[in-house]
Amino acid sequence: MDKLELLKTFVVVATEGSFTNAAARLNTSNQLVSKYIAQLEKQLDVRLFNRTTRKIRLTEAGHQCLQHARHILESVNDMEGQLGLLNTQAKGVLHVSAPVSFSTLHLSSCLGEFQNKHPQVSVNLQLNDRKVDVVDEGFDVALRAGQLASSSLVAIKITTIKLALCASPSYLAKFGTPKHPNELHPEHYLEYAYVNYDNEKSQLIQALKSNSQKVTPRLTANNGEVLADVAKHGEGYVLQPTFIASQALKSGELISILEDYIPEPIALYAVYPHRKLVSNKLRVFIEFLKEYFDDPPYWDK
Repeated sequence: MDKLELLKTFVVVATEGSFTNAAARLNTSNQLVSKYIAQLEKQLDVRLFNRTTRKIRLTEAGHQCLQHARHILESVNDMEGQLGLLNTQAKGVLHVSAPVSFSTLHLSSCLGEFQNKHPQVSVNLQLNDRKVDVVDEGFDVALRAGQLASSSLVAIKITTIKLALCASPSYLAKFGTPKHPNELHPEHYLEYAYVNYDNEKSQLIQALKSNSQKVTPRLTANNGEVLADVAKHGEGYVLQPTFIASQALKSGELISILEDYIPEPIALYAVYPHRKLVSNKLRVFIEFLKEYFDDPPYWDK
């Protein structure tokens, strides 16, 4: 029996949680599905499922086998697609994780153009500023802004992201324009909860971290747009990426301060599991993002 067919049957049984449901999905008999699973267990010399009269559950070996089986089947499908054995047009569902503010401000229009160009690719977009587990949570790709720690994931740079420390004209008129980070009022800091642009060598970052440890910031939030809006009303100063602050800076609602002390730019990355061959849908998505946002990106031009 073809081992790939055994793996396909195993993945369907594991997904459906039932031999009967798997047989219906595969349009075959319950007996044949059971036979295939027994053959795979014999070849691997492990028990993949614990069976009762009412349900089946994956064993520890079964969970490990499921991860490997999915990677193997995805790799075979990608290989066939890249070699022209299947339709080479990008298609399928692309599961994407992306930061909230970046997506609402910039990704929505980008996705519209992408799907016009690649109509057979459906995008399932999940917005979250926390660092998702790409593999365990089932994402094809995650967009991340910041300094990336070393990992087993592949990271492709999409564009550069500059940072700006901003305050409103009314705030600066009331409290003065600082010339050095030590002149900042720590109680007026509007702090982003998910700090992902930390830079130990930055004098400004050191000052902000030191101040935040001694004084509770006026506002801490997990959304940069909210912090920028509060800063526009003269309630404090905020360190934010220019993809959030650029419009307010151009309109004069916010003023960039301490520019000589701003940390080095960070980047927006597309991150995906290294063990997967890059599918056509993922490859064209990453290429489109790089072309759409360019470097430097349009909001800094």
